[in-house]
Amino acid sequence: MANGQWFPPDWPERIRALADGTLEPVVPRRAATVMLLKDTGEGPVVHMLRRRASMAFAAGAYAYPGGGVDPRDDDHHVGWAGPTRAWWAERLGVDEAAAQAIVCAAVRETYEEAGVLLAGPTAETVVGDTTGSDWEADRAALVARELSFAQFLERRGLVLRSDLLGAWTRWITPEFESRRYDTWFFVAALPEGQRTRNASTEADRTVWIRPAEAAAAYDRGELVMMPPTIATLRQLAPYGSAAEALAVAPARDLTPVLARARLEGDEVVLSWPGHDEFTRHVPTAPTGGAPA
Repeated sequence: MANGQWFPPDWPERIRALADGTLEPVVPRRAATVMLLKDTGEGPVVHMLRRRASMAFAAGAYAYPGGGVDPRDDDHHVGWAGPTRAWWAERLGVDEAAAQAIVCAAVRETYEEAGVLLAGPTAETVVGDTTGSDWEADRAALVARELSFAQFLERRGLVLRSDLLGAWTRWITPEFESRRYDTWFFVAALPEGQRTRNASTEADRTVWIRPAEAAAAYDRGELVMMPPTIATLRQLAPYGSAAEALAVAPARDLTPVLARARLEGDEVVLSWPGHDEFTRHVPTAPTGGAPA
């Protein structure tokens, strides 16, 4: 039975164009996504969203809360707790302004799409329930980009808890894709007193699911996912608690994973270094659709 790997139908044509030099790669946009974990009696579960069937990109695919960096978060002062911006810059392989923006994106997108806020009044505390109407008004303003994340934190008297995040991996969208992102994946634990909800306009369903269970459903073709999602689920599966996953995060390799396309005879071979299960063979001549 085929697995649930999502494969855009226009990739073969774009891969051929990249191979023959007629496609100019799009510069990837910086982004962040968060694997939010919650402990249960059967081990940790991860919060996932299912993208709406109406979405132009990866419709029906399961993913984590996440999205692009807001340029305003590069240079605005943000209330900050946990490892310094300099520490994060070294960890993420970017300068301090970019590091702040990426970490802000991780925290902001988790709040925008799941209603969970990794911030608190002090460096040792986290906000409680964020489901009230006043919180929702601020969340909507963030989504509409009417309010910057720095302004939101300042208005609420909050500091971002960067110590609640662990950088896990980094994936860059293939050069032949029309929408490209340079995405840092983070891991975090659901703060006590908060609860998730489907606050995303791009998702029609949310689930808490054990990583191994989600991976098995992907293998059976029951859940559709993009390569970074299933790869990170397999990486999370061995850990018995959210704390265990967070503990190993600082030592994880953040070398970017970028798909490669090479010509071999009458095929373009598409591969992701270190992830052989995603390798695809694409005919160099048009076939009328994407390979299975």
